[in-house]
Amino acid sequence: MNLETVFGLRGRTALVTGSSRGIGAAIAEGLAGSGARVILHGTSEAGTKAVRARIEAAGGLADELACDLAVPEAGRNLIRRAEALAPVDILVINASAQINASLADLTAADLSFQLAVNLGSTVDMLQTVLPLMAARGWGRVVSVGSVNQLRPKGIVSAYAATKAAQHNLIQSQARHYAQSNVLLNTLAPGLIDTDRNADRRDNDPEGWAQYTRSLNWMGRAGQPSEMVGAAILLASDACSFMTGEAIFLTGGY
Repeated sequence: MNLETVFGLRGRTALVTGSSRGIGAAIAEGLAGSGARVILHGTSEAGTKAVRARIEAAGGLADELACDLAVPEAGRNLIRRAEALAPVDILVINASAQINASLADLTAADLSFQLAVNLGSTVDMLQTVLPLMAARGWGRVVSVGSVNQLRPKGIVSAYAATKAAQHNLIQSQARHYAQSNVLLNTLAPGLIDTDRNADRRDNDPEGWAQYTRSLNWMGRAGQPSEMVGAAILLASDACSFMTGEAIFLTGGY
């Protein structure tokens, strides 16, 4: 078996939403390192410039598109703009909105925002890109979910619900498109050390250390780079007999 052929992405184009930092940036750089042309996405072009510079410095190919996925039709328009650059073979749905609030404290505005970004834009993107992938006979969708889709914490009640719904969409469309060689799977991280946790980590370092030591079998938070291997698997021919599944990377949570 030629592993470069199985895991390599040369000749493929990947759109990675929310790829200006954190998990999205790490996955984008990993896909580029495997040979894919990567279309970066952020809410502003300024956010993706540093990621593009790193990809190009390593000899990779990258483009940038900016939009706010909370705006109606933004997901649909993002796919159309990406397709104008190159056919999208791989879609990584990574951008998300997470607002910490119990159900009792959840406001209508916070709920609407998380539904729009996490669910509404996902529907828009899938509706637009899946028929195109099917017509071309090859496609991969990697939805970046969360351990909360299976084991929800009360403090992220709406976020957890949207992630469960997002994986439900992935499963339903995986069944529909399986015979077109368009495969959809979810990569579900546990606690990852990103800027989303920066306030807690920086303002209470001892509390953060204690929390991460007790959270999982490995006793630590994961790193964005540790999501890359699974993302390459799900984006490549290596997952040719896998669809509708979720891979949990949680350190044994």
